[in-house]
Amino acid sequence: MEEKIDVADRTVLVDIVKLVQKRRMQGALGDWKNFLMSHDKKFGSNLSDPAKRSRETLVAFLKTFSKEGDLKIFDTILRRYSNKDLFGLFKDKSCDIPEQRLVQNTLQHPSYPLDYAFEELDEDWVVINLRKKNMLLKSTKMVAIDCEMVLCEDGTEAVVSLCVVDRNLKVILKKLVRPNKAIADYRSGITGVCPQDLEGVTCSLANIQNSLRMMLLDGTILVGHSLHNDLRALKLDYVRVIDTSYIFQYSDGNILRRPSLNALCKAVLGYELRQTGAPHNCVDDAMAAMKLVLAKIERGVDNAIPLAQEPVQVPQSEMAKLLLHKISSGVTSEELYKIVPGDFILELRPPKGNKYSALAIFKNPQEAHEAFESLQGNQEKDSFGRPQKHVTFKLKAGVNASIFVRKMAPDGPNDSKRALEADETTVLKKAKMDPEIEGRVSKKTKMDPEIKGRVSKKAKMDPEIEVNATAISNKCDCDTHLNEIEALNQRLKENDLEIESLKQQLKQKDCEISILNKMVSSLNKKLRK
Repeated sequence: MEEKIDVADRTVLVDIVKLVQKRRMQGALGDWKNFLMSHDKKFGSNLSDPAKRSRETLVAFLKTFSKEGDLKIFDTILRRYSNKDLFGLFKDKSCDIPEQRLVQNTLQHPSYPLDYAFEELDEDWVVINLRKKNMLLKSTKMVAIDCEMVLCEDGTEAVVSLCVVDRNLKVILKKLVRPNKAIADYRSGITGVCPQDLEGVTCSLANIQNSLRMMLLDGTILVGHSLHNDLRALKLDYVRVIDTSYIFQYSDGNILRRPSLNALCKAVLGYELRQTGAPHNCVDDAMAAMKLVLAKIERGVDNAIPLAQEPVQVPQSEMAKLLLHKISSGVTSEELYKIVPGDFILELRPPKGNKYSALAIFKNPQEAHEAFESLQGNQEKDSFGRPQKHVTFKLKAGVNASIFVRKMAPDGPNDSKRALEADETTVLKKAKMDPEIEGRVSKKTKMDPEIKGRVSKKAKMDPEIEVNATAISNKCDCDTHLNEIEALNQRLKENDLEIESLKQQLKQKDCEISILNKMVSSLNKKLRK
Protein backbone atom coordinates (compact mmCIF):
# COMPACT_ATOMS: atom_id res chain seq x y z
CA MET A 1 0.00 0.00 0.00
CA GLU A 2 2.85 2.40 0.84
CA GLU A 3 4.22 1.96 -2.68
CA LYS A 4 0.84 2.85 -4.19
CA ILE A 5 0.59 5.97 -2.02
CA ASP A 6 4.15 7.00 -3.00
CA VAL A 7 3.29 7.03 -6.73
CA ALA A 8 -0.32 8.28 -6.47
CA ASP A 9 -1.31 11.55 -8.13
CA ARG A 10 -1.49 14.53 -5.75
CA THR A 11 -5.18 15.12 -6.60
CA VAL A 12 -5.96 11.58 -5.49
CA LEU A 13 -4.05 12.07 -2.23
CA VAL A 14 -5.96 15.27 -1.48
CA ASP A 15 -9.28 13.46 -1.99
CA ILE A 16 -8.23 10.58 0.28
CA VAL A 17 -7.20 12.98 3.08
CA LYS A 18 -10.51 14.84 2.73
CA LEU A 19 -12.34 11.51 3.07
CA VAL A 20 -10.25 10.74 6.16
CA GLN A 21 -11.31 14.10 7.63
CA LYS A 22 -14.96 13.48 6.81
CA ARG A 23 -14.90 10.06 8.49
CA ARG A 24 -12.81 11.32 11.42
CA MET A 25 -10.30 8.54 10.90
CA GLN A 26 -7.12 8.49 13.00
CA GLY A 27 -3.66 7.14 12.29
CA ALA A 28 -0.79 6.51 14.68
CA LEU A 29 -0.41 10.30 15.23
CA GLY A 30 -4.13 11.03 15.51
CA ASP A 31 -6.37 12.78 13.00
CA TRP A 32 -5.27 15.19 10.27
CA LYS A 33 -5.04 18.26 12.53
CA ASN A 34 -3.20 16.37 15.29
CA PHE A 35 -0.76 15.10 12.67
CA LEU A 36 -0.10 18.62 11.38
CA MET A 37 0.60 19.89 14.91
CA SER A 38 3.40 17.36 15.35
CA HIS A 39 4.59 17.24 11.73
CA ASP A 40 4.79 20.97 11.03
CA LYS A 41 5.97 23.01 14.03
CA LYS A 42 5.85 26.27 12.05
CA PHE A 43 2.26 26.33 10.72
CA GLY A 44 0.70 23.45 12.66
CA SER A 45 -3.01 22.99 11.93
CA ASN A 46 -3.53 26.63 10.91
CA LEU A 47 -3.20 25.52 7.29
CA SER A 48 -5.45 22.44 7.42
CA ASP A 49 -6.85 22.46 3.87
CA PRO A 50 -5.31 19.31 2.26
CA ALA A 51 -5.33 21.02 -1.16
CA LYS A 52 -2.87 23.63 0.19
CA ARG A 53 -0.45 21.12 1.62
CA SER A 54 2.53 19.58 -0.15
CA ARG A 55 2.46 16.12 -1.67
CA GLU A 56 5.12 14.99 0.82
CA THR A 57 2.94 16.03 3.79
CA LEU A 58 -0.10 14.19 2.41
CA VAL A 59 1.94 11.01 1.84
CA ALA A 60 3.48 11.21 5.33
CA PHE A 61 0.04 11.50 6.94
CA LEU A 62 -1.46 8.57 5.02
CA LYS A 63 1.49 6.38 5.96
CA THR A 64 0.57 6.77 9.66
CA PHE A 65 -2.38 4.43 9.03
CA SER A 66 -1.81 0.71 9.52
CA LYS A 67 -5.23 -0.81 10.35
CA GLU A 68 -6.40 -3.31 7.76
CA GLY A 69 -9.84 -1.65 7.36
CA ASP A 70 -8.30 1.80 6.76
CA LEU A 71 -5.80 0.47 4.22
CA LYS A 72 -8.58 -1.37 2.39
CA ILE A 73 -10.51 1.90 1.99
CA PHE A 74 -7.39 3.62 0.62
CA ASP A 75 -6.81 0.76 -1.81
CA THR A 76 -10.43 0.90 -3.02
CA ILE A 77 -10.18 4.63 -3.71
CA LEU A 78 -6.82 4.28 -5.49
CA ARG A 79 -8.22 1.53 -7.73
CA ARG A 80 -11.29 3.62 -8.49
CA TYR A 81 -9.13 6.55 -9.59
CA SER A 82 -7.23 4.22 -11.89
CA ASN A 83 -10.59 3.59 -13.59
CA LYS A 84 -10.82 7.28 -14.48
CA ASP A 85 -8.41 6.64 -17.35
CA LEU A 86 -10.84 4.01 -18.63
CA PHE A 87 -13.69 6.51 -18.30
CA GLY A 88 -11.89 8.81 -20.74
CA LEU A 89 -11.13 5.87 -23.03
CA PHE A 90 -14.76 4.76 -23.18
CA LYS A 91 -15.93 8.30 -23.98
CA ASP A 92 -13.70 8.34 -27.08
CA LYS A 93 -16.00 8.83 -30.08
CA SER A 94 -13.60 7.33 -32.60
CA CYS A 95 -15.04 3.83 -32.09
CA ASP A 96 -17.93 2.92 -34.43
CA ILE A 97 -19.04 -0.33 -32.76
CA PRO A 98 -22.74 0.11 -31.80
CA GLU A 99 -22.29 -1.43 -28.36
CA GLN A 100 -19.46 0.97 -27.52
CA ARG A 101 -21.48 3.91 -28.89
CA LEU A 102 -24.21 3.10 -26.36
CA VAL A 103 -21.59 3.01 -23.60
CA GLN A 104 -20.53 6.51 -24.75
CA ASN A 105 -24.15 7.72 -24.69
CA THR A 106 -24.48 6.49 -21.12
CA LEU A 107 -21.24 8.09 -19.89
CA GLN A 108 -22.08 11.40 -21.59
CA HIS A 109 -25.62 11.64 -20.19
CA PRO A 110 -26.04 14.75 -17.96
CA SER A 111 -27.21 12.61 -15.03
CA TYR A 112 -24.26 10.18 -15.12
CA PRO A 113 -21.85 12.20 -12.90
CA LEU A 114 -24.50 12.49 -10.18
CA ASP A 115 -26.01 8.99 -10.34
CA TYR A 116 -22.74 7.08 -10.61
CA ALA A 117 -20.61 9.15 -8.18
CA PHE A 118 -20.76 6.52 -5.37
CA GLU A 119 -19.13 8.84 -2.84
CA GLU A 120 -19.87 6.47 0.04
CA LEU A 121 -17.14 3.94 -0.90
CA ASP A 122 -16.03 1.85 2.08
CA GLU A 123 -14.10 -1.35 2.71
CA ASP A 124 -16.99 -3.51 1.44
CA TRP A 125 -16.92 -1.95 -2.04
CA VAL A 126 -15.31 -3.73 -4.99
CA VAL A 127 -13.74 -1.70 -7.80
CA ILE A 128 -13.27 -3.72 -10.98
CA ASN A 129 -10.04 -2.90 -12.83
CA LEU A 130 -10.11 -4.25 -16.37
CA ARG A 131 -7.55 -6.40 -18.13
CA LYS A 132 -6.35 -6.07 -21.77
CA LYS A 133 -7.27 -2.38 -21.93
CA ASN A 134 -6.09 -2.10 -25.54
CA MET A 135 -8.79 -4.58 -26.61
CA LEU A 136 -11.70 -3.16 -24.62
CA LEU A 137 -13.23 -0.94 -27.31
CA LYS A 138 -13.56 -3.88 -29.70
CA SER A 139 -15.36 -6.18 -27.27
CA THR A 140 -19.10 -6.57 -27.92
CA LYS A 141 -19.82 -9.04 -25.13
CA MET A 142 -22.76 -7.90 -22.96
CA VAL A 143 -24.63 -9.14 -19.89
CA ALA A 144 -27.73 -7.57 -18.31
CA ILE A 145 -28.44 -7.49 -14.58
CA ASP A 146 -31.34 -6.71 -12.29
CA CYS A 147 -31.50 -6.79 -8.48
CA GLU A 148 -34.24 -6.62 -5.87
CA MET A 149 -33.51 -4.86 -2.58
CA VAL A 150 -34.90 -5.08 0.96
CA LEU A 151 -34.89 -2.30 3.56
CA CYS A 152 -32.57 -2.88 6.51
CA GLU A 153 -33.06 -1.68 10.07
CA ASP A 154 -30.23 0.86 9.74
CA GLY A 155 -32.12 2.55 6.87
CA THR A 156 -29.92 1.20 4.05
CA GLU A 157 -30.91 -1.16 1.24
CA ALA A 158 -29.45 -4.62 0.66
CA VAL A 159 -29.58 -6.98 -2.31
CA VAL A 160 -31.87 -9.95 -1.68
CA SER A 161 -32.08 -11.43 -5.19
CA LEU A 162 -30.47 -10.89 -8.56
CA CYS A 163 -30.32 -12.28 -12.07
CA VAL A 164 -27.79 -11.94 -14.90
CA VAL A 165 -28.57 -12.86 -18.50
CA ASP A 166 -26.29 -12.92 -21.53
CA ARG A 167 -26.83 -11.52 -25.01
CA ASN A 168 -28.85 -14.59 -25.99
CA LEU A 169 -31.18 -14.07 -22.98
CA LYS A 170 -29.76 -17.15 -21.28
CA VAL A 171 -29.75 -16.93 -17.46
CA ILE A 172 -26.12 -17.24 -16.34
CA LEU A 173 -26.55 -16.23 -12.70
CA LYS A 174 -29.68 -16.28 -10.53
CA LYS A 175 -29.35 -16.11 -6.75
CA LEU A 176 -31.13 -15.32 -3.53
CA VAL A 177 -28.79 -13.35 -1.24
CA ARG A 178 -28.80 -13.24 2.54
CA PRO A 179 -28.11 -9.63 3.69
CA ASN A 180 -25.55 -9.23 6.48
CA LYS A 181 -27.86 -6.78 8.31
CA ALA A 182 -31.19 -7.12 10.10
CA ILE A 183 -34.08 -6.65 7.65
CA ALA A 184 -36.82 -4.16 8.55
CA ASP A 185 -39.00 -4.60 5.44
CA TYR A 186 -38.83 -7.40 2.87
CA ARG A 187 -40.98 -5.29 0.49
CA SER A 188 -42.58 -8.55 -0.56
CA GLY A 189 -45.11 -6.75 -2.76
CA ILE A 190 -42.21 -5.57 -4.92
CA THR A 191 -39.40 -8.08 -4.39
CA GLY A 192 -41.63 -11.17 -4.22
CA VAL A 193 -39.38 -12.39 -1.38
CA CYS A 194 -40.59 -13.27 2.14
CA PRO A 195 -38.62 -14.42 5.24
CA GLN A 196 -39.27 -18.11 4.51
CA ASP A 197 -37.53 -17.78 1.12
CA LEU A 198 -34.22 -16.97 2.81
CA GLU A 199 -34.23 -20.02 5.09
CA GLY A 200 -31.10 -22.02 4.33
CA VAL A 201 -29.70 -19.34 1.94
CA THR A 202 -25.95 -18.90 2.50
CA CYS A 203 -25.02 -16.78 -0.54
CA SER A 204 -23.58 -13.43 0.64
CA LEU A 205 -22.96 -10.09 -1.04
CA ALA A 206 -19.23 -10.91 -1.13
CA ASN A 207 -20.00 -14.12 -3.07
CA ILE A 208 -22.00 -12.14 -5.63
CA GLN A 209 -19.31 -9.46 -5.92
CA ASN A 210 -16.69 -12.11 -6.65
CA SER A 211 -18.89 -13.78 -9.31
CA LEU A 212 -19.56 -10.47 -11.05
CA ARG A 213 -15.90 -9.47 -10.86
CA MET A 214 -14.83 -12.64 -12.69
CA MET A 215 -17.63 -12.07 -15.22
CA LEU A 216 -16.62 -8.47 -16.03
CA LEU A 217 -12.82 -8.51 -15.80
CA ASP A 218 -12.44 -8.92 -19.57
CA GLY A 219 -14.38 -5.69 -20.26
CA THR A 220 -17.83 -7.22 -20.74
CA ILE A 221 -20.46 -4.46 -21.01
CA LEU A 222 -22.88 -4.41 -18.06
CA VAL A 223 -26.47 -3.52 -19.05
CA GLY A 224 -29.31 -2.48 -16.76
CA HIS A 225 -32.18 -0.05 -16.25
CA SER A 226 -31.24 2.71 -13.78
CA LEU A 227 -28.18 0.54 -13.27
CA HIS A 228 -26.63 2.86 -10.69
CA ASN A 229 -29.23 1.67 -8.12
CA ASP A 230 -28.13 -1.94 -8.62
CA LEU A 231 -24.42 -1.07 -8.47
CA ARG A 232 -24.89 0.95 -5.29
CA ALA A 233 -26.71 -1.93 -3.59
CA LEU A 234 -24.10 -4.40 -4.88
CA LYS A 235 -21.30 -2.05 -3.71
CA LEU A 236 -19.69 -2.47 -7.09
CA ASP A 237 -17.86 0.22 -9.08
CA TYR A 238 -17.66 -0.48 -12.83
CA VAL A 239 -17.18 1.81 -15.81
CA ARG A 240 -18.23 0.00 -19.00
CA VAL A 241 -22.01 0.20 -18.66
CA ILE A 242 -25.16 0.83 -20.72
CA ASP A 243 -28.08 2.32 -18.82
CA THR A 244 -31.36 1.82 -20.70
CA SER A 245 -32.97 4.69 -18.78
CA TYR A 246 -30.40 7.00 -20.48
CA ILE A 247 -30.33 5.83 -24.11
CA PHE A 248 -34.04 6.42 -24.88
CA GLN A 249 -35.87 9.71 -24.51
CA TYR A 250 -39.34 11.17 -24.91
CA SER A 251 -40.44 12.94 -28.08
CA ASP A 252 -40.55 16.31 -26.28
CA GLY A 253 -36.74 16.21 -26.11
CA ASN A 254 -36.60 16.27 -22.29
CA ILE A 255 -33.43 14.25 -21.77
CA LEU A 256 -33.65 14.40 -17.96
CA ARG A 257 -37.05 12.73 -17.79
CA ARG A 258 -36.23 9.05 -17.83
CA PRO A 259 -38.81 6.48 -18.98
CA SER A 260 -39.71 3.51 -16.80
CA LEU A 261 -38.71 0.00 -17.86
CA ASN A 262 -42.36 -0.92 -18.28
CA ALA A 263 -42.97 2.13 -20.51
CA LEU A 264 -39.99 1.21 -22.70
CA CYS A 265 -41.20 -2.37 -23.07
CA LYS A 266 -44.61 -1.14 -24.27
CA ALA A 267 -43.19 1.50 -26.63
CA VAL A 268 -40.14 -0.31 -28.03
CA LEU A 269 -40.80 -4.04 -27.59
CA GLY A 270 -44.58 -4.00 -27.89
CA TYR A 271 -45.48 -5.78 -24.66
CA GLU A 272 -46.26 -4.88 -21.05
CA LEU A 273 -43.59 -6.01 -18.62
CA ARG A 274 -45.86 -6.34 -15.60
CA GLN A 275 -49.35 -5.48 -14.45
CA THR A 276 -49.79 -2.59 -12.04
CA GLY A 277 -49.08 -3.72 -8.48
CA ALA A 278 -47.49 -7.04 -9.48
CA PRO A 279 -44.13 -7.99 -7.85
CA HIS A 280 -40.96 -7.41 -9.84
CA ASN A 281 -39.24 -10.37 -11.44
CA CYS A 282 -35.49 -9.87 -11.77
CA VAL A 283 -35.27 -12.45 -14.59
CA ASP A 284 -37.91 -10.64 -16.67
CA ASP A 285 -36.39 -7.22 -15.89
CA ALA A 286 -32.84 -8.27 -16.84
CA MET A 287 -34.12 -9.81 -20.09
CA ALA A 288 -36.12 -6.68 -20.87
CA ALA A 289 -33.03 -4.46 -20.45
CA MET A 290 -31.03 -6.69 -22.82
CA LYS A 291 -33.86 -6.77 -25.39
CA LEU A 292 -34.02 -2.96 -25.34
CA VAL A 293 -30.29 -2.64 -26.06
CA LEU A 294 -30.51 -5.19 -28.88
CA ALA A 295 -33.52 -3.32 -30.33
CA LYS A 296 -31.57 -0.04 -30.21
CA ILE A 297 -28.62 -1.64 -32.01
CA GLU A 298 -30.90 -3.25 -34.62
CA ARG A 299 -32.72 0.01 -35.43
CA GLY A 300 -29.54 2.10 -35.42
CA VAL A 301 -27.88 3.81 -32.46
CA ASP A 302 -28.38 7.27 -33.99
CA ASN A 303 -32.00 6.66 -35.00
CA ALA A 304 -34.28 7.98 -32.27
CA ILE A 305 -37.11 5.72 -31.17
CA PRO A 306 -39.89 8.19 -30.31
CA LEU A 307 -41.63 7.63 -27.00
CA ALA A 308 -45.04 9.19 -26.49
CA GLN A 309 -45.60 11.06 -23.25
CA GLU A 310 -47.06 8.72 -20.66
CA PRO A 311 -50.13 10.04 -18.88
CA VAL A 312 -49.26 10.48 -15.23
CA GLN A 313 -51.64 8.25 -13.29
CA VAL A 314 -51.14 8.68 -9.57
CA PRO A 315 -53.47 6.88 -7.10
CA GLN A 316 -55.43 9.14 -4.77
CA SER A 317 -53.58 7.60 -1.81
CA GLU A 318 -50.32 8.90 -3.31
CA MET A 319 -51.81 12.36 -3.89
CA ALA A 320 -52.10 12.68 -0.10
CA LYS A 321 -48.29 12.65 0.15
CA LEU A 322 -45.46 15.14 -0.40
CA LEU A 323 -41.91 14.02 -1.18
CA LEU A 324 -39.16 15.69 0.83
CA HIS A 325 -35.83 15.07 -0.90
CA LYS A 326 -32.18 16.15 -1.10
CA ILE A 327 -32.19 16.34 2.70
CA SER A 328 -28.77 16.63 4.31
CA SER A 329 -27.99 13.93 6.89
CA GLY A 330 -27.60 16.72 9.46
CA VAL A 331 -31.32 17.57 9.25
CA THR A 332 -33.35 15.55 11.76
CA SER A 333 -36.93 14.35 11.38
CA GLU A 334 -37.97 16.69 14.22
CA GLU A 335 -36.79 19.64 12.13
CA LEU A 336 -38.73 18.36 9.12
CA TYR A 337 -41.93 18.37 11.19
CA LYS A 338 -41.29 22.05 11.97
CA ILE A 339 -40.58 23.01 8.35
CA VAL A 340 -43.59 21.40 6.64
CA PRO A 341 -46.97 22.69 7.89
CA GLY A 342 -49.99 20.51 8.64
CA ASP A 343 -50.74 17.21 10.34
CA PHE A 344 -48.87 14.30 8.74
CA ILE A 345 -46.87 11.13 9.36
CA LEU A 346 -43.23 11.12 8.26
CA GLU A 347 -41.87 8.02 6.48
CA LEU A 348 -38.08 8.08 6.06
CA ARG A 349 -36.38 6.51 3.05
CA PRO A 350 -32.91 4.88 2.92
CA PRO A 351 -30.04 7.41 2.62
CA LYS A 352 -27.93 7.75 -0.52
CA GLY A 353 -24.52 9.06 0.42
CA ASN A 354 -24.94 12.06 2.76
CA LYS A 355 -28.49 12.78 1.55
CA TYR A 356 -31.83 11.15 2.26
CA SER A 357 -35.51 11.63 1.45
CA ALA A 358 -38.85 11.18 3.23
CA LEU A 359 -42.59 11.08 2.55
CA ALA A 360 -44.97 13.38 4.41
CA ILE A 361 -48.27 11.43 4.51
CA PHE A 362 -51.38 13.55 5.08
CA LYS A 363 -54.98 12.52 5.81
CA ASN A 364 -56.15 13.39 2.27
CA PRO A 365 -55.01 15.05 -0.99
CA GLN A 366 -56.57 18.38 -0.04
CA GLU A 367 -54.47 18.71 3.12
CA ALA A 368 -51.31 17.78 1.18
CA HIS A 369 -52.20 20.45 -1.42
CA GLU A 370 -52.77 23.10 1.27
CA ALA A 371 -49.50 22.24 3.03
CA PHE A 372 -47.59 22.59 -0.24
CA GLU A 373 -49.22 25.95 -0.99
CA SER A 374 -48.35 27.21 2.52
CA LEU A 375 -44.65 26.38 2.17
CA GLN A 376 -42.33 29.36 1.73
CA GLY A 377 -39.83 28.70 -1.05
CA ASN A 378 -38.95 29.10 -4.71
CA GLN A 379 -41.40 27.04 -6.79
CA GLU A 380 -40.20 25.16 -9.88
CA LYS A 381 -40.90 21.91 -11.72
CA ASP A 382 -38.90 18.70 -11.80
CA SER A 383 -38.06 16.84 -15.01
CA PHE A 384 -41.50 15.14 -14.94
CA GLY A 385 -43.35 18.46 -14.65
CA ARG A 386 -44.26 17.95 -10.99
CA PRO A 387 -44.34 21.11 -8.83
CA GLN A 388 -41.71 21.39 -6.14
CA LYS A 389 -40.40 24.09 -3.83
CA HIS A 390 -36.84 24.76 -2.73
CA VAL A 391 -37.17 25.55 0.98
CA THR A 392 -34.27 27.10 2.91
CA PHE A 393 -34.04 27.30 6.72
CA LYS A 394 -31.62 27.41 9.64
CA LEU A 395 -30.72 24.50 11.90
CA LYS A 396 -30.44 24.80 15.68
CA ALA A 397 -26.70 25.36 15.35
CA GLY A 398 -27.37 28.38 13.12
CA VAL A 399 -26.18 26.58 9.96
CA ASN A 400 -28.14 27.20 6.74
CA ALA A 401 -29.79 24.17 5.15
CA SER A 402 -32.35 23.45 2.44
CA ILE A 403 -34.67 20.72 1.15
CA PHE A 404 -36.92 20.19 -1.86
CA VAL A 405 -40.62 19.48 -1.28
CA ARG A 406 -42.43 17.94 -4.27
CA LYS A 407 -45.97 16.93 -5.16
CA MET A 408 -46.57 13.39 -6.39
CA ALA A 409 -48.09 14.44 -9.74
CA PRO A 410 -48.17 17.49 -12.06
CA ASP A 411 -50.84 20.09 -11.33
CA GLY A 412 -53.82 20.13 -13.66
CA PRO A 413 -56.04 23.15 -14.44
CA ASN A 414 -58.32 22.32 -11.48
CA ASP A 415 -55.96 20.50 -9.14
CA SER A 416 -57.52 21.58 -5.83
CA LYS A 417 -61.01 20.88 -7.20
CA ARG A 418 -59.96 17.33 -8.13
CA ALA A 419 -58.67 16.79 -4.60
CA LEU A 420 -62.06 17.79 -3.18
CA GLU A 421 -63.85 15.59 -5.70
CA ALA A 422 -61.68 12.68 -4.59
CA ASP A 423 -62.90 13.12 -1.02
CA GLU A 424 -66.52 13.23 -2.20
CA THR A 425 -65.98 10.07 -4.28
CA THR A 426 -64.65 8.31 -1.17
CA VAL A 427 -67.77 9.37 0.75
CA LEU A 428 -70.06 8.06 -2.00
CA LYS A 429 -68.26 4.69 -2.05
CA LYS A 430 -68.60 4.33 1.72
CA ALA A 431 -72.24 5.36 1.58
CA LYS A 432 -73.31 2.09 -0.02
CA MET A 433 -71.78 0.12 2.84
CA ASP A 434 -73.26 2.28 5.63
CA PRO A 435 -77.03 3.18 5.44
CA GLU A 436 -76.56 6.04 7.91
CA ILE A 437 -73.81 7.59 5.78
CA GLU A 438 -75.79 6.92 2.61
CA GLY A 439 -78.68 8.96 3.95
CA ARG A 440 -76.49 11.91 4.90
CA VAL A 441 -74.71 12.02 1.56
CA SER A 442 -77.94 11.68 -0.40
CA LYS A 443 -79.48 14.62 1.49
CA LYS A 444 -76.70 16.92 0.30
CA THR A 445 -77.57 16.27 -3.35
CA LYS A 446 -80.62 18.56 -3.23
CA MET A 447 -78.42 21.49 -2.22
CA ASP A 448 -75.64 20.84 -4.74
CA PRO A 449 -76.82 20.04 -8.32
CA GLU A 450 -73.29 19.05 -9.35
CA ILE A 451 -73.09 16.34 -6.67
CA LYS A 452 -76.69 15.35 -7.37
CA GLY A 453 -75.65 14.75 -10.97
CA ARG A 454 -72.84 12.46 -9.89
CA VAL A 455 -75.15 10.43 -7.62
CA SER A 456 -77.77 10.23 -10.38
CA LYS A 457 -75.22 8.82 -12.82
CA LYS A 458 -74.32 6.12 -10.33
CA ALA A 459 -78.00 5.51 -9.62
CA LYS A 460 -78.57 4.46 -13.23
CA MET A 461 -76.23 1.55 -12.59
CA ASP A 462 -77.72 0.73 -9.16
CA PRO A 463 -81.56 1.01 -8.80
CA GLU A 464 -81.33 0.53 -5.03
CA ILE A 465 -79.27 3.71 -4.66
CA GLU A 466 -81.74 5.59 -6.89
CA VAL A 467 -84.67 4.68 -4.57
CA ASN A 468 -82.75 5.65 -1.42
CA ALA A 469 -81.45 8.92 -2.88
CA THR A 470 -84.89 10.00 -4.12
CA ALA A 471 -86.68 9.13 -0.88
CA ILE A 472 -84.20 10.86 1.42
CA SER A 473 -83.54 13.98 -0.72
CA ASN A 474 -87.23 14.90 -0.43
CA LYS A 475 -86.70 15.49 3.32
CA CYS A 476 -83.82 17.94 2.93
CA ASP A 477 -83.05 20.66 5.43
CA CYS A 478 -80.06 22.59 4.01
CA ASP A 479 -78.51 24.03 7.17
CA THR A 480 -78.75 20.78 9.12
CA HIS A 481 -77.33 18.66 6.34
CA LEU A 482 -74.35 20.94 5.76
CA ASN A 483 -73.35 20.36 9.38
CA GLU A 484 -73.92 16.62 9.02
CA ILE A 485 -71.75 16.45 5.90
CA GLU A 486 -68.98 18.35 7.69
CA ALA A 487 -69.20 15.95 10.65
CA LEU A 488 -69.13 13.01 8.26
CA ASN A 489 -66.01 14.28 6.51
CA GLN A 490 -64.33 14.72 9.88
CA ARG A 491 -65.19 11.13 10.84
CA LEU A 492 -63.75 9.84 7.59
CA LYS A 493 -60.54 11.82 8.11
CA GLU A 494 -60.17 10.38 11.60
CA ASN A 495 -60.78 6.86 10.26
CA ASP A 496 -58.15 7.32 7.53
CA LEU A 497 -55.61 8.51 10.09
CA GLU A 498 -56.41 5.56 12.36
CA ILE A 499 -55.97 3.13 9.44
CA GLU A 500 -52.60 4.66 8.56
CA SER A 501 -51.52 4.35 12.20
CA LEU A 502 -52.58 0.68 12.27
CA LYS A 503 -50.58 0.03 9.08
CA GLN A 504 -47.47 1.45 10.72
CA GLN A 505 -48.08 -0.71 13.81
CA LEU A 506 -48.50 -3.83 11.65
CA LYS A 507 -45.26 -3.08 9.84
CA GLN A 508 -43.48 -2.77 13.18
CA LYS A 509 -45.05 -6.02 14.41
CA ASP A 510 -43.93 -7.84 11.24
CA CYS A 511 -40.40 -6.64 11.89
CA GLU A 512 -40.54 -7.81 15.52
CA ILE A 513 -41.92 -11.23 14.51
CA SER A 514 -39.12 -11.64 11.94
CA ILE A 515 -36.50 -10.89 14.60
CA LEU A 516 -38.13 -13.31 17.09
CA ASN A 517 -38.22 -16.05 14.43
CA LYS A 518 -34.49 -15.61 13.90
CA MET A 519 -33.86 -15.81 17.65
CA VAL A 520 -35.98 -18.98 17.94
CA SER A 521 -34.16 -20.53 14.97
CA SER A 522 -30.79 -19.69 16.53
CA LEU A 523 -31.81 -21.18 19.90
CA ASN A 524 -33.08 -24.37 18.23
CA LYS A 525 -29.73 -24.81 16.49
CA LYS A 526 -27.89 -24.41 19.81
CA LEU A 527 -30.24 -26.92 21.49
CA ARG A 528 -29.61 -29.48 18.74
CA LYS A 529 -25.87 -29.10 19.24
